[in-house]
Amino acid sequence: MASEGREGEHPSVTLFRRYLRIRTVQPEPDYGAAVAFLEERGRQLGLGCQKVEVAPGRVVTILTWPGTNPRLSSILLNSHTDVVPVFKEHWSHDPFEAFKDAEGYIYARGTQDMKCVSIQYLEAVRRLKAEGHHFPRTIHLTFVPDEEVGGHQGMALFVERPEFQALRAGFALDEGLANPSDAFTVFYSERSTWWVRVLSTGKPGHGSRFVEDTAVEKLHKVMSSILAFREKERQRLQSNPHLKAGAVTSVNLTKLEGGVAYNVVPATISAIFDFRVAPDVDLKAFEEQLQGWCRAAGEGVTLEFLQKWTEPRVTSIDDSDPWWAAFSGVCKDMNLSLEPEIFPAATDSRYLRVVSCSRWVGRRWSWVLAFLLMASPCPLQMGIPALGFSPMNRTPVLLHDHDERLHEAVFLRGVDIYTRLLPALASMPALPSDG
Repeated sequence: MASEGREGEHPSVTLFRRYLRIRTVQPEPDYGAAVAFLEERGRQLGLGCQKVEVAPGRVVTILTWPGTNPRLSSILLNSHTDVVPVFKEHWSHDPFEAFKDAEGYIYARGTQDMKCVSIQYLEAVRRLKAEGHHFPRTIHLTFVPDEEVGGHQGMALFVERPEFQALRAGFALDEGLANPSDAFTVFYSERSTWWVRVLSTGKPGHGSRFVEDTAVEKLHKVMSSILAFREKERQRLQSNPHLKAGAVTSVNLTKLEGGVAYNVVPATISAIFDFRVAPDVDLKAFEEQLQGWCRAAGEGVTLEFLQKWTEPRVTSIDDSDPWWAAFSGVCKDMNLSLEPEIFPAATDSRYLRVVSCSRWVGRRWSWVLAFLLMASPCPLQMGIPALGFSPMNRTPVLLHDHDERLHEAVFLRGVDIYTRLLPALASMPALPSDG
């Protein structure tokens, strides 16, 4: 009872399903096929195309629609090309077939995260170009690799490149999340990812003895402190209906390592924790708290950071902010209800929000920016304002889940929304930040 072919199918949906069939799945994504697909689409739309290899086999594809006023900063539409692994045995359909059932649901890895947005960008640009539109600001579509594994060989390297600086991005859109309600979620910040290994050392011995001062005992003390903190944050979230997950700090124990034999008390054992730290947390004080828990457990307990993001940034959602006013104004005109939130996990937006403005104005003017940042009653934002937005309402959040899927009507509605958003953003009058 499935729709396998293209007869009667909207061309945008057909294109979406074609992109979903490209296996850009970690840990061995077929990036070559994705880049070729995007290049082909760029040529068909008459867009400029640039490929930047930021690491071996890791290519950022940039499609550009030039604006009429090159002095203005550009609009950056970002999406990532990779998707997370799958467990095929738990799927109702092949996760790379892009199967569409009789109700219109498309099953595939990447339907929500985030190949839908990539094609929605492209189809919105196609519609606008076909209608003969031209806008003052240039629109860049960037398709980056390796977001699902931290972006370290993707956006993190790209923002340091001269090719990125040449884009002169003034505002960016990136991925968000689905919303099961009638509203659309928009993300203006995100929590800092800290992956922490706690290593405990102690006295070894035979498994039949009551060995004192063991590594396990001391690690257990640290684990108890961390899990007590976790429960406190969980209770804080559940007791306040106005709080969302991104506004509190979460932590989960994700890995235990240690032991050499069933009958040997180990001399060392470690635990790895995944912290997602809320943006209003004093990071220095929080790290000292972690160190204090280790010291309280006894000698020989240390921690190391496997990942540590220390530059949380917040994009303004104040009505006086011109970018937010333009974005939210379109949504209001379309009768879209917005729910602004802090993203609970991590996206490539974090790299965009911390890009230093001094890279564009030159080092000789860095002292001017520094002075303005200190003197201004409303501090200037050091970085590119970025909103995370995936227009999927009335849709369960299924990213990284089995049977990830999206209804074709929700997908097409997203194209409509971007078709309205892009003219408003790309027609933004000159701002002080444009230089």
